[in-house]
Amino acid sequence: MSNNSILQVEPLGSPWKAQDPFLFCAYHHDEYPKGNEKMGPDADHLKGRNIGQDFTGKDGFSMYHGKVVPGFPFHPHRGFETVTVVKKGVVDHCDSFGGAGRYKDGDAQWLTAGKGVQHSEMFPLLNADKDNPLELFQIWLNLPKKSKLVEPHYKMLWKETIPVIQAQDENGKVTEINLIAGTLNGTKALDPNPDSWAADPENEVAIYTIKMDAGATWTFPDTVEEVNMNLYFYEGDSITIDGLDINVNNRIALNPKAKKTIANGSKEAFLLLLQGKPINEPVAQYGPFVMNTQQEIRETIHEFQQTQFGGWPWPMKEQVFERSKGRFAHYADGTEELK
Repeated sequence: MSNNSILQVEPLGSPWKAQDPFLFCAYHHDEYPKGNEKMGPDADHLKGRNIGQDFTGKDGFSMYHGKVVPGFPFHPHRGFETVTVVKKGVVDHCDSFGGAGRYKDGDAQWLTAGKGVQHSEMFPLLNADKDNPLELFQIWLNLPKKSKLVEPHYKMLWKETIPVIQAQDENGKVTEINLIAGTLNGTKALDPNPDSWAADPENEVAIYTIKMDAGATWTFPDTVEEVNMNLYFYEGDSITIDGLDINVNNRIALNPKAKKTIANGSKEAFLLLLQGKPINEPVAQYGPFVMNTQQEIRETIHEFQQTQFGGWPWPMKEQVFERSKGRFAHYADGTEELK
């Protein structure tokens, strides 16, 4: 299926398919209930689940690998980056180098795994008197061979500092774009991590979250011809791109060479845009390890078995912080940000 602006349309899977330089995008949308004293669901909500491996979506949510608190207890990564964008809810982060943080409701985290890191991503249910909805993207962005074994690094992109552009069409309808990475109409996102493929502006990496009023129209900015552009339409009813009607829950691969105007239908629409020049290197992936060759994967597995990428300095596999703690980031060098 194609027209001048569209190269491909396909239903969203799990995870969402992506193109080089991105590996994929995991989308989590969970309607968590009130939290108990341990910031997890009460016992009645845990009945009938395979605790530790729960991806069922029962009652509108999953526990994932969490046993008490939902989320992902400590696990390793090497050779790529994660960009985690939280639209709703709370994430508690810990890593094998002593880094930690709590971010939520519009914040984003940029983590370069590089030569190897273990981290946990837990979703504590802070609200004891009301439900705890969670919605987030975790985007896997590849690293080129020259950067696969750099020192691990993470930084926070706090919601107060993420640029937001509001584009109004001729009918007064608004399209709101949050710039997680890239530049739009002269507005530049915060700097990514220094060893990222996105750190070089010539690689044209862009990560935008987009919200469109019902009936709004928006024209994509011009870009270079060498990029891959993927638009993920995950909430709403229908959109039209240059005459082609597209229903919700589809990935749209866009033609970077063509002018592209998107017209929203009768409901508010939410979309994610991932764009970038391809790295154009071989990809060898084994679970949380992404290298260039199978030999490098074998070497990675051996090294992890020997070193555990720094081990786990935290008292719990499902490390979370006290309910009353606000947003913060503690970095391996001892510096701390409080929000």
